[in-house]
Amino acid sequence: MTALAPPIRLVADIGGTNARFALLDQAGMPTQIHVLTCIDYPDIGAAIKAYVTMVGKQPTAAVIAIATPITGDRIAMTNHHWSFSVQTLKAELGFTSLVFINDFAALALSLPALTSKDLVQIGGGYAVPNEPIGVIGPGTGLGVASLVKSGSFWQALAGEGGHVTLAAANDFEAEIIAALRHRIGHVSAERILSGPGLVLLRETIGLLRNEVVEPITPKEIAQRMLAGSDALCHEAVTVFCAMLGTVAGNLALTLGARGGIYLGGGILPQLSTFFAQSPFRTRFEEKGRFASYLAAIPCYVIHAETPALIGASRYFECCEGES
Repeated sequence: MTALAPPIRLVADIGGTNARFALLDQAGMPTQIHVLTCIDYPDIGAAIKAYVTMVGKQPTAAVIAIATPITGDRIAMTNHHWSFSVQTLKAELGFTSLVFINDFAALALSLPALTSKDLVQIGGGYAVPNEPIGVIGPGTGLGVASLVKSGSFWQALAGEGGHVTLAAANDFEAEIIAALRHRIGHVSAERILSGPGLVLLRETIGLLRNEVVEPITPKEIAQRMLAGSDALCHEAVTVFCAMLGTVAGNLALTLGARGGIYLGGGILPQLSTFFAQSPFRTRFEEKGRFASYLAAIPCYVIHAETPALIGASRYFECCEGES
C-alpha cells in the first residue's frame, strides 16, 4: 500500500508592513521562508498565492498570525487596508483548514521554544518558572499579549494593550501628550510606541522646541541617533525608550509577570546596544512602592529572526481540524 503524502502546512506572520510566509517541515519547523511587502499586493489572498507560486507547493492547511484583533469571520487589519472573510478566503485558496491568530499571541507561543542566543536580557533577576509572562513590542503598531501556564501547557492570551491611554511620567511627556491630543484626539500607547509613533514623537518634540522638522523614516531616526549626528533624533529615541519602559512596567504589574517581560517588534533591534543603556529599565522599575517588585523581573529583547512563525507552527498542535 502506498503511504499517504504528509499534508503541506503553511504558517504566516502578517504585520502592517511585511508578510512572512513559510512551510512546515516534517518536524513542524518553518522552512522556505519568504518575506513579502504588504503594500505590493491588493489583498491577503494575492500575497498568499504569490508565496505558493514561489515555493511551487500547494498547502492544504494554514495558521496565520496577523496584526489585528480576531473577533469573528470578518478580519480588518488595524494598520493596513486588507479586509476579508476567513471562510471566503479559505474557499478561494482551496484549503481544508485556515486559522487566524493574533500576531503577538503567536509571538508569545514561540517563547518556550527560544534559547538564550535568541534573547538579550535587560536588567532584573531570574524568571520565575511557570509564572505569567508579558509580551510587548513596537513595530508598525504596538503589540501586547501574555503567556500563562495551564496544567502542562502554555496558553497565549491575545490583547489590544497597545491601544490603552498613554500616561505621562513627567512634565515634558505631559506636554508631548497634550500636543498630540490637540492634534489627533485619543493618545494611545501605540500612537508613540511604534514606528509611525517614533516619527510623530520626533516631529512633536521638534515643534515644542520651535524647530523645523523634515520628515524621515523610523529607520533613519535610529541611524542618525546611533551616528550621533542629530540631537533631535537622540532625544526622540530616548523619550521613546523611557515611555516604553513605563508601559512595559504597567504590563508587568497588571499580569504579575514574574516569568519576565519579552520585547518583540521590529524597532528595538534597530537601536542596537543603545536600548540597554537607555532609560527603559529605570522607567520600568519606577513604580514607587513596587519598585523592588519590578526590579526582580527580567526583561528580554527578542532577536530571533521569525519567532511568530515558530509560534504559529506550535499552534498547529492544538488546532488540527479547525476551520
